[in-house]
Amino acid sequence: MSEAPAPPGESRDPPKSFAALRHPQYRIYFITTALAMMADNIEHVISYWVLYQKFHSPTLAGIAILTHWLPFLLFSVYSGALADRFDNRRIIQWAMLLYMAASLGWALLFLTDTTQQWHAVVLLTIHGIAGVLWIPASQLLIHDIVGGKNLQSAVRLNATSRQLGVLMGPAVGGALMLMFGAAAGLIINVMIYLPLIVWLSKTPHGQRKARTAAEQKSDARAGGLTDTLATLRMAQGNRILISMIALAGVSSFFVGNAFQAQMPEFAHDLGTEKAEFSYSVLLAANAGGAFIGGMILEARGLLQANARTAIILTILWCISIAGFAMTDNYPLAAVLMFVAGFLQLAYNSMAQTLVQIHAPPQLRGRMIGLYNMSNNGLRAFSGLTVGLLGAAIGIHWSLALSALVLMVIAGILLAFSMRAENR
Repeated sequence: MSEAPAPPGESRDPPKSFAALRHPQYRIYFITTALAMMADNIEHVISYWVLYQKFHSPTLAGIAILTHWLPFLLFSVYSGALADRFDNRRIIQWAMLLYMAASLGWALLFLTDTTQQWHAVVLLTIHGIAGVLWIPASQLLIHDIVGGKNLQSAVRLNATSRQLGVLMGPAVGGALMLMFGAAAGLIINVMIYLPLIVWLSKTPHGQRKARTAAEQKSDARAGGLTDTLATLRMAQGNRILISMIALAGVSSFFVGNAFQAQMPEFAHDLGTEKAEFSYSVLLAANAGGAFIGGMILEARGLLQANARTAIILTILWCISIAGFAMTDNYPLAAVLMFVAGFLQLAYNSMAQTLVQIHAPPQLRGRMIGLYNMSNNGLRAFSGLTVGLLGAAIGIHWSLALSALVLMVIAGILLAFSMRAENR
């Protein structure tokens, strides 16, 4: 497949290292997004660990994945339509407030020792809705800041800043849990979202332009089933769009990030003396691979957006995930998590860039919402393929088999894309 074309009026110059960071406003967003993602993952680290200690239930971990990601499946196109229509800054601020509410909810439950399984369903749903709101608005905001020429750099760095937050989350979350306890740690965590909220109140970027009459008519049905099908029909006319949306969907359906909710049990099964520490290390290794990989790719301007490359990287990711699932060697497991983190960042940011560049400008938010529905919404079902299946045959076999099935499907997508290109 061909590489993404340069936007009209822009030359195809060799990529510069860290191109998006040359924009001062993007530098601030990079840092504040990393802090917000760190807070997001501090909440996950603390809540998943307490739930595991209290219930020891692989089924609950699978349900947690389902309830967290189901809002992405149901509401992503709506969220993309909102991002097309309204001020992206305010949408992201509302998302941050929902994240803060979820952390406070967990803190109250842990403080009073009244946690029940249905509480996890409610709070993870709130957390999922916050993510649904954040992602399309964030993508349109960075596009507004850096423009089309530096978009891949901004998308990859945005993903890298999120991974920096994921990398710091286990370390900071573990430290807060050890020093202050789970409840107090989550209360402190709420404050970490504030820098992004404050910056969004001051930046001039992200405002929506006045809508034309045709766009206002489209807004009236935005996000509904009819609009979702219409958005799909728009994508079908572009081979790159449809292949990247399909790749994101099958990756999320079969594996997603379901293994993160199961990580306490993987850490326990690997036989280390301190399961709590090894749990944090495995999560940090995955995030570290993504962060370091993102920095290397940006510094050298490597792996420019190409659909075939994205599929090959996905296949390699499947191999690393299957290897992690089946190994009983803790150092090797940590290395495979590191490699998986690098590969996932590379193919995800590449697919996201291709979708954003090839989307019609007037429907960019909805197309990103459609991609988000595929990439994140279908992760709800990885709670079935990895989580609930894990309760039946064991989490190691369920994760390995899911990764292998995904690898076969990705191979079919690769063959299809190569045949189409040859024609």
